[in-house]
Amino acid sequence: MILLSNIQKSYQDGDNRRNHVLRGIDLLVSRGEFLAIKGPSGSGKTTLLSILGTLLLPDSGNYLLDGTEMTIPNVDHSLVRNKRIGFVFQDHRLMPQYTAMENILLPTLAYKSRTSPEEIEYARHLLEFAHISGVANRYPHTLSGGEASRVAVCRALIMKPSLALADEPTGQLDSKNARDIALLLSEINKDIQTTIVMVTHSDETSSVAHRILTLKNGVLNK
Repeated sequence: MILLSNIQKSYQDGDNRRNHVLRGIDLLVSRGEFLAIKGPSGSGKTTLLSILGTLLLPDSGNYLLDGTEMTIPNVDHSLVRNKRIGFVFQDHRLMPQYTAMENILLPTLAYKSRTSPEEIEYARHLLEFAHISGVANRYPHTLSGGEASRVAVCRALIMKPSLALADEPTGQLDSKNARDIALLLSEINKDIQTTIVMVTHSDETSSVAHRILTLKNGVLNK
């Protein structure tokens, strides 16, 4: 599903120096795999995930997603993100003015004005799958951290993406909720067949993945 070849990314700092974040990343992710990428803060994990999610282009190298090159200008990256990639962020990013159900359905409104009955039914299915059916009509400020995380996971899946990207999805949770969210991602990978790439600094969270790689000094290692 994913093939990265010699991905390079650097940033210019305040002293006009180049800070090399990713140094020749090569990565192959098979369809249906659950991959965890570990590394300390500042190691480039979020930069790598942003490139996988087409939120950021590399300075050089190639990125094939399902055989399509993602680094060329004529690719509609916003369409790719909406249709094929689901995102789970550390800080949930739920819209406070909308209920949990409405937050889950937001991605369905990217290119149209109304959700379909089938999409609403699938949102209900996701809420049941995540064991939070009871929060559908509640607003984000009334949700616990674990409930909000589960709503965010449901939102990431509403478009039935082939790839889900999780950026420190348990970073703001206590140990029990962190474990529960990690197990939920594992269930999604197994039961819904979604390929997952997750970045984390947590040994416990990464332990649910099929494979664990470490990003250090801009290089991926086993």
